[in-house]
Amino acid sequence: MRGETLQLLGCDFSSRPTRKKSIVLALGSKQDKRVQLSKLQRFDSLLGFADWLHQPGDWLGAFDFPFGLPRELVQHLGWPLQWQACIQHYASLSREEIRATFSAFCDARPVGTKFAHRATDRPAGASPSMKWVNPPVAYMLHAGVPLLMQAGVHLPGLYPGASSDVDDGVDAQVQPRKIALEGYPGLLAREVLGQRSYKSDDKVKQTSERLIARKDLITALEHGQTRLGLRLKLSHAQRDALVDDPSGDALDAVLCLMQAAWAQGQGAPLYGLPETMDSLEGWIVTA
Repeated sequence: MRGETLQLLGCDFSSRPTRKKSIVLALGSKQDKRVQLSKLQRFDSLLGFADWLHQPGDWLGAFDFPFGLPRELVQHLGWPLQWQACIQHYASLSREEIRATFSAFCDARPVGTKFAHRATDRPAGASPSMKWVNPPVAYMLHAGVPLLMQAGVHLPGLYPGASSDVDDGVDAQVQPRKIALEGYPGLLAREVLGQRSYKSDDKVKQTSERLIARKDLITALEHGQTRLGLRLKLSHAQRDALVDDPSGDALDAVLCLMQAAWAQGQGAPLYGLPETMDSLEGWIVTA
């Protein structure tokens, strides 16, 4: 699984994908310090995305949705403190039940500390994984993580997934076929752009300033000007496609692809996740 030709992917996720707001996969591979984007793939339904996850093949991916809830929240609600049992309970709830439960939790807390946070959220600059609006990452967790589990995907430090026998020339060893890490494109984008915005779903906000920011971000990735130490390789057509997507969804998928490539270089078993990470909350790769 550590071979340089392993398929890598970055996923920009939507909990309610449509043709206008699809799930985007950036597929590619790493050779030395160069990350080659092979193609972008879009899904306008969760069913189509789930079907892709079940297809045979080995890959390592970074997915832009949270893999766990804050321990403080889970303890307060009396939910299971073991990750798999907690996710199974969470998946059994409706979005309405999630919103009502989390809203009641926030309403009972003082201003400024409404949400509970995971240990990884603040270092990554990410929204709390219990947030149900702007962005609705709680619903993304609810929609996305069960699909990974159902497809037998391995989540390092959290969930074993399905394994396969791999012949290494000496002995057969058991390794995961598919490996998923929690990614966050905003972490890498802010390293390059600071607080400059590069995307918006609102047409009124799809400005020339955001267009220039996308170009600057892509150029920095191509030149390897991030702490990941990797250079992105694009065709002219691919570069144009990333620049010309004002929503930034395709570019976010590519940012996650870069995080997956970095994780591949860190290798098993944790792919760059800290050994001290909370096994209930999870961790954002490269944070």
